[in-house]
Amino acid sequence: MSEGDAFTGRTVLVTGGAGCIGSNLVEALARHGAGRILVLDNLSSASRWNVPDHAPVRFVQGSVTEDETLRGVFAERPDYVYHLAALFANQNSVDHPEQDLLVNGLGTLKMLQFAHLAGVRRFVYASSGCSVYGSKAPLPLREDFVSIDLDTPYQITKLLGELYCNFFHHYYQLPVVRARFFNVYGPGEIPGRYRNVIPNFLYWAMRKEPLPITGTGEETRDFTYVGDVVRGLLAAGVADEAVGEAMNLASGREVTVGSLAALVNELTGNPAGVRYAARRSWDNITRRCASVEKAGRLLGYQPSVDFETGIRRTFDWATANWDRIVRDARF
Repeated sequence: MSEGDAFTGRTVLVTGGAGCIGSNLVEALARHGAGRILVLDNLSSASRWNVPDHAPVRFVQGSVTEDETLRGVFAERPDYVYHLAALFANQNSVDHPEQDLLVNGLGTLKMLQFAHLAGVRRFVYASSGCSVYGSKAPLPLREDFVSIDLDTPYQITKLLGELYCNFFHHYYQLPVVRARFFNVYGPGEIPGRYRNVIPNFLYWAMRKEPLPITGTGEETRDFTYVGDVVRGLLAAGVADEAVGEAMNLASGREVTVGSLAALVNELTGNPAGVRYAARRSWDNITRRCASVEKAGRLLGYQPSVDFETGIRRTFDWATANWDRIVRDARF
């Protein structure tokens, strides 16, 4: 079955649908003819204007921890659930570990319970490849390696979510797919204290401020364009071979943080350069690069947007939405 055939006329619930990945996924689902798209987001790290304004989209402001809210959205009998909502990310979880456990642990458990009772066709869980592999995993990172030697509450609760998914799949036969994201970036992410490095770098560079690098700048990440991730998520909702599996959705390419900063400064014409700071005490990951072989085999996943193109598209979006971004940035 093709993705278009799968979603046509169907009801899809996207938690965290106001964020970067969620809003782009909602846009794609609308293009694929979804009959109704329910977006659940508490707007703790996103803004209402970021939710696509299409006829099938219904926005619900609320949390995955609220039983009454979940009863309301699941009363719509969603066929597909994409659970992207989370308390994001490492520093936020270090500062607020109880809230991290509440949202990422209990919230995910509640979502799985409601999805099981609703008899959904597919439950796709947003995990984190930057989390579940720990800091000592061999490169490229492959799905058969996970670690319990983790550095932050966020890493712990992302792995916890995967374990709950496994339980519901094995015990209740819930058709679950676990998608492991790697440093996703692109249009739709509002910068802020707890947000990703790319929107923050663009924000500071557009304000002609030096870009802060924590460490040496030689640290690498597997930056993945949101459009590629969305294509992987759509396929994860369709491919029967993916049920019960965990798959990396990544670019498969290492990029140094220093080269990212140089590219952003060049693109924005920022003369302020960079400034260096000590690495954060919890940040023990110096390199990240994922294998996408499994996702390619089971989903037909092939990342197609190169890093430079993706950064330019993100910059263009930030430029077009600059006034709203300045208003809503959370530092």
